[in-house]
Amino acid sequence: MRGSIAGAILSLALAAPQNAAAQAAAHYPTATLAEYVLGCMRSNGQTRDMLERCSCSIDVIASIIPYDHYVTAETFKRMSQTTGEKSGLFRESAPAKAAGSELKRAQAEAEIRCF
Repeated sequence: MRGSIAGAILSLALAAPQNAAAQAAAHYPTATLAEYVLGCMRSNGQTRDMLERCSCSIDVIASIIPYDHYVTAETFKRMSQTTGEKSGLFRESAPAKAAGSELKRAQAEAEIRCF
C-alpha cells in the first residue's frame, strides 16, 4: 500500500509544472514557443546551452506577458518592418508603443534571468 501511495505522489510531483514560468508558458501555444526558441537559437547559436537559455527566455516572457499581449506586440513589431507610408502606424501609434514597451521589458527580464 505504501508503495502505491508513494508512486502516486511521485507521479503527481513529476506531472506538476516546476515553477510559475513553466505554468505561464503552458498557456502559450506550442508552435509559438517553438518559433521563439528557434529564432532565439538562430540569433545566439545552435547549441544545447542556447536551447536551455532560449527556452528559459520564453518561459520568463510568458510569466510576465499574457499570450494575447505577446501576439499584439509581435504583430506590431512585424508590421512595423514593412515599407510604405502606412507602416508608420505600426511604429508610432500609442498602442504600438505600449505593446512594444511591454515586450521589451519582458525580454530584458528574460535576458537577466536566462543569459
